[in-house]
Amino acid sequence: MRELMMRRYGELKRRLTLQLGSADLAGDALQDTWLRLESHKEPAEPVLHPISYLMRMATNSALDKIRGERRFLSGEEVEQIFDNLSDPAPGPDRSIEARSEVERLLLVMQEMPVRQRRILTLIRVDEMPRQEVARHLGVSLSLVDRELKRAHEYIVEKMR
Repeated sequence: MRELMMRRYGELKRRLTLQLGSADLAGDALQDTWLRLESHKEPAEPVLHPISYLMRMATNSALDKIRGERRFLSGEEVEQIFDNLSDPAPGPDRSIEARSEVERLLLVMQEMPVRQRRILTLIRVDEMPRQEVARHLGVSLSLVDRELKRAHEYIVEKMR
């Protein structure tokens, strides 16, 4: 398994990045998978689909990491909470700045391809689950994930 993982690392990372929406998370998950393989014996029976097996291990590792991170607030989130406590009402400058950012975001979203904008809106604004968006639009879940990732990347690039 370890030899296969070394040979197919690039492919595994690309697939995980598409699935997870983050190259960093995919890399961390593959590293955890490698460590898990190092510390455990090879399976007693041959694995019929070794790439799928490695992908499942890495996906589970990424999910564990995500769940673990959700339990704690980041330093930035804690800082924002304290900032909000000290100044609960935004001043005129902050209100104008926020309104300007929202207007800019809306303009950027209007420039996006229609399908990306629709998927982004359904998931981030309407809070519709990804599976339901796929069903609603009649497309695959992997397409929804790819388009959502592209939409996020597009916004980040244009808002810089």
